[in-house]
Amino acid sequence: MALPAQKQDATDARLASMTLPESGVWAKTAREDALSRVTAMGLPSARDEYWKYTNPASLVAREAPEAALHENDAVPLYDGIDRLKVVFVDGVFDAEASDDLTLEGVEIERLAEVSQMDIHWAKDLYGVLETRGQKPVERPMAALNTAYATDGLVIRATGQVAKPIALIYRHESTTSDAILHHVIRVEEGADVTVLENGPAAARFNKVMEVDVADKGAFHHVRAQGRDHERRANTHLYGRLGTESVFKSFTLTANGRLTRNEVVLELLGDDAQAHVAGAALGDGDFHHDDTVFITHDAVNCESRQVFKKVLRNGAVGVFQGKILVQPDAQKTDGYQISQSLLLDDDSQFLAKPELEIYADDVACSHGSTSGAIDEDALFYLRSRGVPEGPATDLLVLSFLAEAIDEIEDEAIADDILSRLEAWLARRRG
Repeated sequence: MALPAQKQDATDARLASMTLPESGVWAKTAREDALSRVTAMGLPSARDEYWKYTNPASLVAREAPEAALHENDAVPLYDGIDRLKVVFVDGVFDAEASDDLTLEGVEIERLAEVSQMDIHWAKDLYGVLETRGQKPVERPMAALNTAYATDGLVIRATGQVAKPIALIYRHESTTSDAILHHVIRVEEGADVTVLENGPAAARFNKVMEVDVADKGAFHHVRAQGRDHERRANTHLYGRLGTESVFKSFTLTANGRLTRNEVVLELLGDDAQAHVAGAALGDGDFHHDDTVFITHDAVNCESRQVFKKVLRNGAVGVFQGKILVQPDAQKTDGYQISQSLLLDDDSQFLAKPELEIYADDVACSHGSTSGAIDEDALFYLRSRGVPEGPATDLLVLSFLAEAIDEIEDEAIADDILSRLEAWLARRRG
């Protein structure tokens, strides 16, 4: 079927300004396949069902909108945590700022290098989970990434990785347009933690494909913030084996437009997938979490916990779905999305979904919006807490369920301190 003229024109204009990176045999094939998917689907528009709450115009435009740089003299996130640092500046790997990519229990390579090889294990993953995630919902921005990503990390965890791998994204050009693609394989019984933080670029398109083998564990914590005028569309794909664990938490503060998509498949019995997020928006802020979790094995557990605090006209979006296939008996699926609206100008748009074809399941979803609890605020003020700090305490209490999804206490404490600082700055 031919694309609508407006979508066709927008797609043609964007693709005309881009060139497929030079690649070896396997990567070239994957890129060409992805390009054919983009061409067939067309880039998204506000008329698409899964984009009706978020206008993708600035994400698909030929040129990236300018994003001013934000000076920040605060101590870097995770600075007190022993970690292996990998730095990208406007989507380009910075070897001088990065640590040596050698760490016990894991192999780390650059996509820019392995994509030039004719044979590499990444062939079995690069673009594979992204392709699987195109059904039943098309995700053309992810296919665009697979076709044109110039760099990223290729990680294979073979054991208990000694310390977290920290991906640090720096933004130094007001017109940078970065496309990064990370491929992660967690072998049987292995365990790895990946941290991400930084504004990345004026416009950022990122895909992370994670394959977790039987009894493997993948832990992921990221923070998106600082430069307010930035725009980002990220995609996190996961495939889980028997008794495997996948846990991801995202903190977002600032950013004119952020859309985080998560697509997970639980294919092995007794797998666990937890996805959580906390977003704080003030003013010209649009934040969209779109999650799709498929249960296709017995006795699996999934949790979606998303909290958004919005004020001064900020907009929050949540689209979350749990799909339970016929053979996925004893599924335990939980989904909650909530917003705290600190004024009458902000809004929260939610579309929670359950689609269940098995009969022995325990699935629930809920979505609420509300204001600060006046009784709780009065209680704190009556005990001498000023209104500003009292409001901050109630906000932090509201976000606690999402933060509790972070397994590492040191990382959770660091995230909590950043939230407190953000609230204090806004109050000041």
